[in-house]
Amino acid sequence: MTQPIAIVTGGGRGLGKNAALKLAAKGTGIILTYNQNAEAAHEVVRDIEAKGVKAVALQLDVGDISQFANFALDVQKLLKEVWDRESFDYLLNNAGIGSNYAFAETSEAVFDEMVNIQFKGPFFLTQVLLPLLKNGGRILNVSTGLTRFCQPGRALYASVKGAMEVLTRYQAKELGARGISVNIIAPGAIETDFSGGVVRDNPQVNKLIASNTALGRAGQADDIGDAIAALLSDELAWMNAQRVEVSGGMFL
Repeated sequence: MTQPIAIVTGGGRGLGKNAALKLAAKGTGIILTYNQNAEAAHEVVRDIEAKGVKAVALQLDVGDISQFANFALDVQKLLKEVWDRESFDYLLNNAGIGSNYAFAETSEAVFDEMVNIQFKGPFFLTQVLLPLLKNGGRILNVSTGLTRFCQPGRALYASVKGAMEVLTRYQAKELGARGISVNIIAPGAIETDFSGGVVRDNPQVNKLIASNTALGRAGQADDIGDAIAALLSDELAWMNAQRVEVSGGMFL
């Protein structure tokens, strides 16, 4: 049986790294992207290869759509050279940045950067990769619990993720003719380096999150990586156009 291949954007750190490792542990080949930290990305590749699974790292700024056409050509070349394939199976649109600005203080420059990375990027990257995504393949986008509950300073970030949730449903509708399913995962607060590591490194923030989470703690990267691997498993192939929050029950 041919082993599946996943493209994981932002796979060199945080949730993307964890997802890449969890998918690889199930035998999925990985093409991961990184923006600046090449060494961290190649370390993830080495960890995956140590499991006996093929992996490659490619540089990509998801906020710069001018790179996407060449990126697709690089993916096409790697699929043939590394896996002797012409298509891949899963796309995880994970790469992103945080934002913590009050609505009244959000500048146009901050707005444009967020939209380019968190919405315009995955919109057009998915579009350009569609010819390489196999019929019956899977797309998993990434949202946030902040589209359901509100925290001051997160208006822009949550709004753009809300746009991704709407896009997910439209992608599912329009790509269904090819047997492609599209879902979106919404993590809660996770102990990673995201947004400067505030959940991981600030004891007061961590305690506040734990006290407002039904399962009594902040999330770990493993919680989300395992969920991503499950959502891309064959057992959930019939699930489509769904927002799945994985937050331990935050702010219920």
